[in-house]
Amino acid sequence: MTKTASDKIASFASRLGQTAKSIVKLLTQRRRATITKADADTSRPLIILANGPSLNQTIAESLPSLQAHPTLAVNFAANAPEFRTLRPRYYVLIDPHFFSATDDPNVTRLWDNLARVDWPMTLIVPARRRRLVPASVGIDILTVNDIAVEGFLPLENAAFARGWGMPRPRNVLIPSIMAAIAMGFKEIYLTGADHSWLKTISVDDNNRVVSIQPHFYKDNDKELARVRTDYLHRPLHTIIDSFRIAFASYHTIARFAATRGIRIVNSTPGSFIDAFPRAPLP
Repeated sequence: MTKTASDKIASFASRLGQTAKSIVKLLTQRRRATITKADADTSRPLIILANGPSLNQTIAESLPSLQAHPTLAVNFAANAPEFRTLRPRYYVLIDPHFFSATDDPNVTRLWDNLARVDWPMTLIVPARRRRLVPASVGIDILTVNDIAVEGFLPLENAAFARGWGMPRPRNVLIPSIMAAIAMGFKEIYLTGADHSWLKTISVDDNNRVVSIQPHFYKDNDKELARVRTDYLHRPLHTIIDSFRIAFASYHTIARFAATRGIRIVNSTPGSFIDAFPRAPLP
């Protein structure tokens, strides 16, 4: 469909507003990312292990490949029995819940499990939350800036390349990919990135949104209740818009990666992400 003059003006005005907002955020941020290209051995592809249910299939069918390449795990993966088998080289935590929910036993168990890691692993967290990492965690720690940057392409490209910010980090996979790019990986594979939320969302007779978001591991009752409570207080349109933001961010990442000669491959069976080419794991 051809854009009319009014569409082009509206698009320009929107980009201008996004650019101005992003510049303000960048000027007011106080901490710099510490992650650099010197922090990783990039001679082999990186495999990102998202927590979608299909990761079980990938582990069953491709464990030798997962163990032969550097991997990156996220969120509550350290609480899963498979964690010590996979022995991920990198681990990403972004959600504020991991740094503020001191009364959540699942979070406590997560930090305890990370403190017991006995292989080389680097934890990657937001720069603004670095000081909240428990002192008991003795692994290497690097930081990223999880500030959303949107606007004209020169600003986006400069901010992404310098680690000032990233596409809107709707979920942990977005900063995980950006961290991999920042470390210099030229080939990145995605597993467990089902993102099939649209299949599981519904509205009950009391107009409450119900969303089931299964993982490759079994969530306990405490975590299921936390997620269920969060969604009950959110209107459906805000949840769907949140999904839209995530999928749009992947297209932004794909565009940026292409400018730097980086290949991102989606190896997740049945994934809803449409921004990256599909291929098996190396």
